[in-house]
Amino acid sequence: MHIDHNSYGSVALAWLIGAILIIIIYLLHLSPLATGIITAIVLLLAIWQTLFFRVPVRQSPGSSSVVSAVADGRIVINEKVYEPLFLKRECIQVSIYMDFCDVHANFWPVDGVVTHYKYYPGKHLLAFKPKASEDNEHSCTAIRTDEGKEILFKQLAGFFARRIVCYSEPGLRTKAGEQCGIIKFGSRIDIFLPTDADVKVKIGDKVRACESVIAVL
Repeated sequence: MHIDHNSYGSVALAWLIGAILIIIIYLLHLSPLATGIITAIVLLLAIWQTLFFRVPVRQSPGSSSVVSAVADGRIVINEKVYEPLFLKRECIQVSIYMDFCDVHANFWPVDGVVTHYKYYPGKHLLAFKPKASEDNEHSCTAIRTDEGKEILFKQLAGFFARRIVCYSEPGLRTKAGEQCGIIKFGSRIDIFLPTDADVKVKIGDKVRACESVIAVL
């Protein structure tokens, strides 16, 4: 495990604020019990903030035909929809909602080549709401596999998310299970699959980035 390199500043800021708060607490000359409890809470929050930006080392079963989970979280959508932004056809949408305890690093779902990337500014609705897919700030990445299958995934900002990091660029070769970015704080991933894909998850399932199989193309 390591810390996402785009998040060093956020982690440093969390520890700086924590150190300042602890100094202030000691200067207030509170009771030893109160000082100890507040100090422990501040340290736990700083540790949690550090772990929030962790990038775990995991083995992915993903390939050019097996779609692995882009992120940790819970399946909140699994249905046929029309994808209007790039694919412009009926697809199967599988959405993963990430809460504050989930790893927020994101990983390539399949082996292939990036054929499209675009960032869209937008709102910050609660990420589990269906309208978030259309209205929230998000980025879109399309990947074509060696077999000619094309999938699209969106990184959606949630109510608290204020930064989406994505390494996508057209022509980039992707490897399932390697990091492709991170979303900072509660958010969602939408994956758009061909209608003939064999989806392996259902609503309510918990999935782990890299390790869980979402579908077979």
